[in-house]
Amino acid sequence: MLVLVKPTGLLAVPGRGEDKQDCLSHRAQAEWPDALVVHRLDMSTSGLVVMARGIEAQRALSRAFEQRLVHKRYLAVVEGRLVNPQPDNGWNTIDLPLAVDWVNRPRSKVCHETGKPSLTRWRLAQPASQTPEVHAGISTRVELEPVTGRTHQLRLHLQALGHPIVGDALYADLAKQALAPRLLLHAEALEVPHPATGQMLRFHSPCPF
Repeated sequence: MLVLVKPTGLLAVPGRGEDKQDCLSHRAQAEWPDALVVHRLDMSTSGLVVMARGIEAQRALSRAFEQRLVHKRYLAVVEGRLVNPQPDNGWNTIDLPLAVDWVNRPRSKVCHETGKPSLTRWRLAQPASQTPEVHAGISTRVELEPVTGRTHQLRLHLQALGHPIVGDALYADLAKQALAPRLLLHAEALEVPHPATGQMLRFHSPCPF
Protein backbone atom coordinates (compact mmCIF):
# COMPACT_ATOMS: atom_id res chain seq x y z
CA MET A 1 0.00 0.00 0.00
CA LEU A 2 0.96 3.63 -0.41
CA VAL A 3 0.07 6.53 1.85
CA LEU A 4 0.41 9.85 0.04
CA VAL A 5 -0.06 13.50 0.98
CA LYS A 6 -2.20 15.29 -1.59
CA PRO A 7 -1.71 19.04 -1.95
CA THR A 8 -4.68 21.35 -2.27
CA GLY A 9 -5.67 22.10 -5.87
CA LEU A 10 -4.68 18.66 -7.22
CA LEU A 11 -7.33 16.19 -8.32
CA ALA A 12 -7.24 12.80 -6.57
CA VAL A 13 -8.31 10.99 -9.76
CA PRO A 14 -8.52 12.20 -13.38
CA GLY A 15 -11.49 14.33 -14.41
CA ARG A 16 -13.15 14.85 -17.77
CA GLY A 17 -11.04 16.50 -20.43
CA GLU A 18 -7.36 16.63 -21.29
CA ASP A 19 -6.78 19.50 -18.88
CA LYS A 20 -7.89 17.36 -15.91
CA GLN A 21 -5.56 14.39 -16.35
CA ASP A 22 -2.86 15.55 -13.94
CA CYS A 23 -3.87 14.01 -10.60
CA LEU A 24 -2.53 12.20 -7.57
CA SER A 25 -3.34 8.72 -8.91
CA HIS A 26 -1.57 9.31 -12.23
CA ARG A 27 1.48 10.75 -10.47
CA ALA A 28 1.62 7.72 -8.16
CA GLN A 29 1.17 5.25 -11.05
CA ALA A 30 4.06 6.87 -12.91
CA GLU A 31 6.33 5.65 -10.10
CA TRP A 32 4.39 2.59 -8.92
CA PRO A 33 2.50 1.15 -11.94
CA ASP A 34 0.45 -1.25 -9.78
CA ALA A 35 -0.98 1.58 -7.62
CA LEU A 36 -4.79 1.48 -7.51
CA VAL A 37 -7.34 3.96 -6.16
CA VAL A 38 -9.17 3.07 -2.94
CA HIS A 39 -10.72 6.41 -1.91
CA ARG A 40 -10.32 10.07 -2.76
CA LEU A 41 -10.25 13.62 -1.41
CA ASP A 42 -11.88 16.69 -2.91
CA MET A 43 -9.54 18.66 -5.14
CA SER A 44 -9.53 21.57 -2.66
CA THR A 45 -8.80 19.37 0.36
CA SER A 46 -5.22 18.47 1.26
CA GLY A 47 -3.89 15.55 3.25
CA LEU A 48 -3.54 11.80 3.52
CA VAL A 49 -4.71 9.39 0.82
CA VAL A 50 -4.10 5.62 0.75
CA MET A 51 -3.63 3.67 -2.49
CA ALA A 52 -3.33 -0.10 -2.95
CA ARG A 53 -0.44 -1.98 -4.55
CA GLY A 54 -2.30 -4.46 -6.74
CA ILE A 55 -5.86 -5.78 -7.02
CA GLU A 56 -5.79 -8.01 -3.92
CA ALA A 57 -4.63 -5.14 -1.74
CA GLN A 58 -7.30 -2.91 -3.32
CA ARG A 59 -10.00 -5.45 -2.42
CA ALA A 60 -8.75 -5.73 1.16
CA LEU A 61 -8.54 -1.97 1.66
CA SER A 62 -11.95 -1.41 0.04
CA ARG A 63 -13.45 -3.96 2.47
CA ALA A 64 -11.82 -2.12 5.36
CA PHE A 65 -13.48 1.12 4.25
CA GLU A 66 -16.86 -0.61 3.79
CA GLN A 67 -16.62 -2.17 7.26
CA ARG A 68 -15.60 1.20 8.76
CA LEU A 69 -12.27 -0.11 9.97
CA VAL A 70 -10.51 2.93 8.52
CA HIS A 71 -10.51 6.03 10.72
CA LYS A 72 -9.78 9.51 9.37
CA ARG A 73 -9.42 12.81 11.16
CA TYR A 74 -9.48 16.23 9.54
CA LEU A 75 -8.61 19.72 10.71
CA ALA A 76 -10.68 22.65 9.47
CA VAL A 77 -11.10 26.36 10.11
CA VAL A 78 -14.73 27.45 10.06
CA GLU A 79 -16.34 30.88 9.95
CA GLY A 80 -17.62 32.33 13.21
CA ARG A 81 -17.28 31.32 16.85
CA LEU A 82 -18.32 27.69 17.15
CA VAL A 83 -19.00 26.67 20.77
CA ASN A 84 -18.81 23.07 21.92
CA PRO A 85 -21.82 22.26 24.12
CA GLN A 86 -20.17 19.08 25.42
CA PRO A 87 -18.22 19.20 28.71
CA ASP A 88 -14.45 18.78 28.44
CA ASN A 89 -14.62 19.34 24.67
CA GLY A 90 -16.31 16.00 23.99
CA TRP A 91 -17.31 14.85 20.54
CA ASN A 92 -20.53 16.13 18.94
CA THR A 93 -22.45 14.42 16.11
CA ILE A 94 -23.96 15.87 12.94
CA ASP A 95 -26.50 13.43 11.49
CA LEU A 96 -27.94 14.86 8.26
CA PRO A 97 -28.71 12.88 5.07
CA LEU A 98 -26.98 14.10 1.89
CA ALA A 99 -27.84 13.83 -1.79
CA VAL A 100 -26.40 15.11 -5.07
CA ASP A 101 -27.85 18.49 -6.03
CA TRP A 102 -28.45 17.58 -9.69
CA VAL A 103 -29.55 21.10 -10.65
CA ASN A 104 -26.42 22.66 -9.17
CA ARG A 105 -23.76 19.99 -9.73
CA PRO A 106 -21.06 19.45 -8.52
CA ARG A 107 -22.75 20.56 -5.30
CA SER A 108 -24.55 18.21 -2.95
CA LYS A 109 -27.26 19.15 -0.44
CA VAL A 110 -28.98 18.13 2.77
CA CYS A 111 -32.06 16.16 1.72
CA HIS A 112 -34.28 14.36 4.23
CA GLU A 113 -36.42 12.78 1.50
CA THR A 114 -33.85 11.05 -0.73
CA GLY A 115 -30.48 11.69 0.96
CA LYS A 116 -28.16 8.93 2.15
CA PRO A 117 -27.40 8.67 5.88
CA SER A 118 -24.37 10.81 6.71
CA LEU A 119 -22.63 11.10 10.06
CA THR A 120 -19.83 13.45 11.18
CA ARG A 121 -18.20 13.86 14.60
CA TRP A 122 -16.66 17.20 15.59
CA ARG A 123 -14.97 18.96 18.48
CA LEU A 124 -12.82 22.04 18.94
CA ALA A 125 -9.18 21.61 17.98
CA GLN A 126 -6.58 21.92 20.70
CA PRO A 127 -5.17 24.43 20.97
CA ALA A 128 -8.03 26.47 19.55
CA SER A 129 -6.26 29.21 17.63
CA GLN A 130 -6.98 31.34 14.62
CA THR A 131 -5.09 30.46 11.46
CA PRO A 132 -2.77 33.21 10.16
CA GLU A 133 -4.44 33.10 6.74
CA VAL A 134 -7.78 34.34 8.08
CA HIS A 135 -7.27 38.07 7.97
CA ALA A 136 -10.70 39.29 9.03
CA GLY A 137 -13.56 38.21 11.21
CA ILE A 138 -13.79 35.43 13.80
CA SER A 139 -12.97 31.84 13.01
CA THR A 140 -12.79 28.52 14.89
CA ARG A 141 -10.41 25.61 14.39
CA VAL A 142 -12.16 22.22 14.63
CA GLU A 143 -11.32 18.52 14.45
CA LEU A 144 -13.61 16.37 12.30
CA GLU A 145 -14.14 12.62 12.01
CA PRO A 146 -16.36 11.43 9.14
CA VAL A 147 -18.14 8.20 10.10
CA THR A 148 -19.62 7.91 6.60
CA GLY A 149 -17.93 9.13 3.43
CA ARG A 150 -20.43 11.06 1.33
CA THR A 151 -19.38 13.60 -1.29
CA HIS A 152 -18.60 16.99 0.35
CA GLN A 153 -19.89 15.60 3.67
CA LEU A 154 -17.71 17.66 5.99
CA ARG A 155 -18.23 20.84 4.00
CA LEU A 156 -22.03 20.45 3.91
CA HIS A 157 -22.41 19.40 7.53
CA LEU A 158 -20.47 22.42 8.78
CA GLN A 159 -22.43 24.71 6.48
CA ALA A 160 -25.61 23.23 7.95
CA LEU A 161 -24.35 24.20 11.43
CA GLY A 162 -24.07 27.77 10.17
CA HIS A 163 -20.26 27.64 10.15
CA PRO A 164 -18.99 26.98 6.60
CA ILE A 165 -15.33 26.11 6.14
CA VAL A 166 -13.28 29.21 5.34
CA GLY A 167 -12.22 29.36 1.69
CA ASP A 168 -14.97 26.99 0.49
CA ALA A 169 -15.76 27.96 -3.11
CA LEU A 170 -18.90 25.78 -3.19
CA TYR A 171 -20.61 26.24 0.15
CA ALA A 172 -19.38 29.54 1.63
CA ASP A 173 -20.42 32.99 0.43
CA LEU A 174 -17.96 35.19 -1.46
CA ALA A 175 -16.88 37.07 1.67
CA LYS A 176 -15.96 33.83 3.46
CA GLN A 177 -14.21 32.47 0.38
CA ALA A 178 -12.02 35.57 0.26
CA LEU A 179 -10.73 35.06 3.82
CA ALA A 180 -8.25 32.37 2.73
CA PRO A 181 -6.38 31.46 -0.48
CA ARG A 182 -7.60 27.85 -0.26
CA LEU A 183 -10.18 25.61 1.40
CA LEU A 184 -9.02 25.30 5.02
CA LEU A 185 -9.62 21.56 5.30
CA HIS A 186 -6.81 19.02 5.76
CA ALA A 187 -6.88 15.23 6.26
CA GLU A 188 -4.26 15.07 9.02
CA ALA A 189 -4.62 11.57 10.49
CA LEU A 190 -5.33 8.13 9.03
CA GLU A 191 -5.64 4.76 10.75
CA VAL A 192 -5.92 1.80 8.38
CA PRO A 193 -5.39 -1.99 8.60
CA HIS A 194 -2.52 -3.27 6.50
CA PRO A 195 -4.08 -5.14 3.53
CA ALA A 196 -1.86 -8.21 4.00
CA THR A 197 -1.47 -8.53 7.78
CA GLY A 198 -4.44 -6.61 9.19
CA GLN A 199 -2.12 -4.71 11.53
CA MET A 200 -3.49 -1.26 12.31
CA LEU A 201 -1.19 1.46 11.00
CA ARG A 202 -1.38 5.13 11.93
CA PHE A 203 -0.22 8.04 9.78
CA HIS A 204 -0.09 11.77 10.42
CA SER A 205 0.36 14.76 8.10
CA PRO A 206 0.98 18.13 9.83
CA CYS A 207 -1.67 20.70 9.00
CA PRO A 208 -0.28 23.33 6.55
CA PHE A 209 -2.47 26.17 7.84
